[in-house]
Parts: sequence; structure tokens; C-alpha cells
Amino acid sequence: MTNTKTDSSQTTKADWTSDQEVRWCPGCGDYSILTALQLLMPELGIEREKTVFVSGIGCAARFPYYMNTYGMHSIHGRAPAIATGLALARPDLDVWVVGGDGDMLSIGGNHLVHALRRNVNINILLFNNQIYGLTKGQFSPTSEVGKVTKSSPIGLIAKPLNPLSVALGSEATFVARTHDMDRGHMQDMFRRAHDHKGASFVEVLQNCNVFNDGAFAAITKKDARDDMLINLDHGEPILFGSEKQFGVMADDGEVSIVNVDEVGLDSILVHDESREDPSRAFALSRLSETPDTPTPMGVFRAVERDEYAVSLKAQIDGVVEDQGKADLNELLHSLPTWEV
Repeated sequence: MTNTKTDSSQTTKADWTSDQEVRWCPGCGDYSILTALQLLMPELGIEREKTVFVSGIGCAARFPYYMNTYGMHSIHGRAPAIATGLALARPDLDVWVVGGDGDMLSIGGNHLVHALRRNVNINILLFNNQIYGLTKGQFSPTSEVGKVTKSSPIGLIAKPLNPLSVALGSEATFVARTHDMDRGHMQDMFRRAHDHKGASFVEVLQNCNVFNDGAFAAITKKDARDDMLINLDHGEPILFGSEKQFGVMADDGEVSIVNVDEVGLDSILVHDESREDPSRAFALSRLSETPDTPTPMGVFRAVERDEYAVSLKAQIDGVVEDQGKADLNELLHSLPTWEV
């Protein structure tokens, strides 16, 4: 990878594209996600030399090879932890984390939860295809009940994790969902995630055309989107359908899909992504239990909270001010000590 310094305001997609051959299966949804990001990066006004992509293990984890930035292909599930260390040591960097549903919700679930609750200034993109692709088609933490795979030959019996519910339950300050069939929407969500100060989490519904083809086709195909995708727009009533004939209504903390003519427009929930209490956003994340029913898309939650590195620096500065600069040599030779 060449990393020649350029004026970030004049970069193009080509500047952000590495010289590595992209090696995903033909037709994989990862291609469209990669293109969306490579096209977006010049618009963000950032420098390649101060941008880092960190990944774990899996198909999505190839991402750092294809971005002409700094990057690290780390170990299974540990990308959020490694990115946390990098973001704390170098708060001047733009740090992106890329991983799949298996990588970040299985062995990496613990690291994901704590990166979100700490509000570390990293952008986490979780590609959800509801399958293990790299290891050839085993069920993942997001695979649906009854799913027949190589590791569940008579049907999966465990209830799947909901990535957005996990993020919101972890008190993530920015949570969004998009899908790989709409480049413009992906770029809007990625831009919002980048501009957010603190931990941002974006679930990308992504098609694995080899081992789980068409998992989201019922909601993402163009002719289905009007009736199946519920766009969340801050400050607007949550309406959907070809004639906006359907809407989302809240009642006793729960949300449900209703016919607007039956309940009236005044009964339709007005979306508030800045609501401090995450319970409403959590309820919206549970609106669709399966990928063949109307599904919310967009920003579920975007609230402000102190970013972890800023709070940590303030704490350290306070200790130094109160007690003076620490002497590492003095600490290492302090009592009690033992001779062995």
C-alpha cells in the first residue's frame, strides 16, 4: 500500500482504493459496502494517513486490505478491543471497526458490548448476513430459529441475537441500520456514524449469495421496499407503504404497525433519535422479529455523552495536577519488594 500524503479535500475514490485484488465471492454484498465507503471517504474531509480500519476474522474482515489507509487484520472477535486501545492512544485518528455477525456477536460479543458502553470514539460496522460465510455455511448468532445449516442439519433451536437490541442494551450513543442494496442510504448512515463523537454502531444487512442467498430479499428488493422498509426520520411521523398508508404507533412502551386510516395520523409515533431513554429505540429494534416483515431502517438513537478518551485524559490530568507527575522508576522500586 502506498500512503503518499494528499490534500484530503481533493481526494477521490481511487485515492482510498488499495492495489490489492478484492477477493470476495462474485455477487457478495460486501462489494457494494466497500464501494459505498470508498466513494464516501473523500466527502468526509479526512486524511488517509489518519484513518485506520481494524477487523477481526471472517469475510468482512478482509476490508482493511482494500482501503488505502492504515489497517489491521486482527484476531477473531477482538477488533473492538484493539480499536479501543488505538483510539485511546491516538485520539487524533479516525478509527473504523469492520466485522461480521459471527465475529462480533459470538466470540467478540463481550468486546463489542464494552466498547459501546464506554463510548469509545470508534465507528463500528457490523455486516449481518445471518451465517458463517468464511467457514462455509454454519449458523451464526443471528441465524433464525429452524435454520438448516451444516452445523444445524435438522434446524436451529436457539433464538437469535438482535444486533441493534444488543447495541441499545449496551447504552450505545449512536445506533443505526442500513442494507447493502442502497448505496445512498449506506453512505448517509456511515456519514452520520463518522460525525458522531463517541461509539457509533451501524448494522448493515448484507447478502451472502453463496451460503445464505436472499436472506433479506423480502424487504430489500426494489419492488418490496415501499411496503417493507420503515424509514426512521428524526422529527417525522413513522410512516411507510407506497401511499404512506401504514405507520408505527406506541402504546404502554410497546410499538406496533397500524393502518393510518384506522387510528388517525395524530396517533402515529413521531421519531425522536435524540431521546435520552433508549427504551423507545429498543422497542423499535424489536418491531421486526424476522427479515420478511416490515423492518425499520435509519438512525434509532443519536445522543451525546462524554467520549471515553476525553474523560480518561481529564482524569489523568486531574491526578497529575493533584499529586504531581508519576515516576515509573519509583513505582517499580517501591515497597513491598521481595528478594528471590
